[in-house]
Amino acid sequence: MRKAGKSLQDGKYRAVCREKNALAAAINGHSLIYPEADVELKDGTAIFRKDGKIVWRCNAAYAELHFSLEPQ
Repeated sequence: MRKAGKSLQDGKYRAVCREKNALAAAINGHSLIYPEADVELKDGTAIFRKDGKIVWRCNAAYAELHFSLEPQ
């Protein structure tokens, strides 16, 4: 299995939605993440958390493409 994304290492990040508002995030299916959430990249999977609870999972490459990821 491919490791997390093409340029990011496995680890913990802060995911910030690239959409400018909640409506745009909802249209793109990112309403659970908007405006930002903690995310852990591990073994090619991105696991998003808010208040310590898992709210969404996706492929790490998808997360890297659709969110701004900042190391924590």
